[in-house]
Amino acid sequence: MEKRQNILKPLLDYAGKRRALTWLSMFLSGVGQLLALMPFICIWAILREVLDVAPDFSAASGVTRYGWMAVGFAIASILVYFGALMCSHLAAFRIVSNMRKALLQHIMTLPIGFLDSIGSGKIRKWVQDSTESTETYLAHQLPDKAGMYATMAGLAVLMFLFDWRMGLLCLATVFLAFIVMVSLMTGPALKKKMAEYGLALDAMSNEAVEYVRGIPVVKTFGQSVFSFKRFKTAIDEYQKWVIAYTLQLRLPMTLYTVLVNSSFAVLIGITLVVLEGGSPSHGFLLNLLYYIIITPAIAVTLNRIMFASENEMIVAEALSKMDNILSIEPLMEPVEPKIPSNNDIELRNVHFRYPQAERNAVEGISLAIPAGMKIAFVGPSGGGKTTLASLIARFFDVSGGSISLGGVDIRDIGKKELMDRISFVFQDSRLLKTSILENVRMGRPTASREEVLEALRKAQCDDILEKLPQGVDTVIGTCGTYLSGGEQQRIAIARVMLKDSPVMILDEATAFADADNEVRVQQAFSELSSEGKTIIMIAHRLSSVTDTDCICLLEDGHITQQGPHEALLKKGGKYADMWKQYAESIKWNIK
Repeated sequence: MEKRQNILKPLLDYAGKRRALTWLSMFLSGVGQLLALMPFICIWAILREVLDVAPDFSAASGVTRYGWMAVGFAIASILVYFGALMCSHLAAFRIVSNMRKALLQHIMTLPIGFLDSIGSGKIRKWVQDSTESTETYLAHQLPDKAGMYATMAGLAVLMFLFDWRMGLLCLATVFLAFIVMVSLMTGPALKKKMAEYGLALDAMSNEAVEYVRGIPVVKTFGQSVFSFKRFKTAIDEYQKWVIAYTLQLRLPMTLYTVLVNSSFAVLIGITLVVLEGGSPSHGFLLNLLYYIIITPAIAVTLNRIMFASENEMIVAEALSKMDNILSIEPLMEPVEPKIPSNNDIELRNVHFRYPQAERNAVEGISLAIPAGMKIAFVGPSGGGKTTLASLIARFFDVSGGSISLGGVDIRDIGKKELMDRISFVFQDSRLLKTSILENVRMGRPTASREEVLEALRKAQCDDILEKLPQGVDTVIGTCGTYLSGGEQQRIAIARVMLKDSPVMILDEATAFADADNEVRVQQAFSELSSEGKTIIMIAHRLSSVTDTDCICLLEDGHITQQGPHEALLKKGGKYADMWKQYAESIKWNIK
């Protein structure tokens, strides 16, 4: 998406009633910076009086008065600038708060699968870091930028106030430095570099988050060498970018620094040439000292403008990322939602392709799942198992064909109604840092304590509660209280049991369970089956799906075999081969 040309206008759209505070902060900052220039004039007045009475310095009666005037202007400048920052912070906090609310509210309307496809690390960075850079810009850099422009205008006046020739000499080097900055260090090339910088940071942040989350798997399977390959690649790419960018700006930055700080040197050099050994007049010496004192302020101001322009591009990039999120179409809610008559699920010629993918993830799948059936999706990785289950839950909308629940297309069912009828247990279920009671009660917030305890009992969680210090009221993640992966899965199953939805999707629910936990999880599944729930299982461990009513083997987005376990074994083919390999693998042992 094309970057915004004016970043202030879209930011102020989030300011609400505090929009005026942003403008007031810029005005006060400009006034404060102009007041900060007044001590230079006071210093010039002090120098003039001292030179006029030299060598009888005791006759300089106005030095104290001018000194206190300089102090007064400095204090007034600080107070006015403090007021500017108060206004800018009040406006910035409101803007950032509203931006985050708008982003999160929009993300809540997006397909659930969007979060997995983008990556939680990137989403966190977009929402948090991008808005934080915006807060820094609005609270500090924007008023400072207004103050800098006011300073430049004031300095331009002061340059020509006493000796226009010396003023031109000072501005000549500044003008050359400004040309170097604009031509070699800003413009479209720098915008492109800043965009690359943002992408490199996003990639590194996302890979860091995913790597940390995958540490349990790394430890389990001993992937010490290859586990951080993608993370290291992201770091290496960032390193290459930083080094190349630094080398590219080395010469322009050196040239700019020399020019912007050379005004006083040029003044002294030309003065020595003009005087050719003669004695300068008091007036000439006074003006020379004045310009030598004031020219460093020009260099400081230009440096601040340069860095402010760079930060402005960072904010523009952050707004571009916000636009990218806000431009993603949410799942359409039906104008007139329909209520399913039962819980039968039917897939008719379903096709789906992920964004930017070259081929369909699932293609031409037709399948009927009557209410109360226990069905399993198995097959090699990338075959389309999770995708198909995600489509049934409407994590995404199908690219072609249709999926119906109770005779109604799921796109015509209201989101709340659909979520009330479908529950999920993922392979990496997460618990919040609150009590087990509240974690389970998330499935049905109105449930009583007794109902929560009954759901935990059905999910085979009694042994978990017995070992915890406060039982069901124990807060997870505090005082060293943590649960294993299998134990977390059982708590998640208790949550869906409490929700009591007629359709349940179990995605590799025993992936992180040890042998003992797997037995208990399977007992919990049996409890679900006895209640007449429709259960859709995704599994790699074939032993966990042998008692299902139907097994669907998915390969390359197609259902290549389906039927009960025994029937598929008799039929032969890929499933029989997979079962044979699985049966042989469980006999392996270490001698």
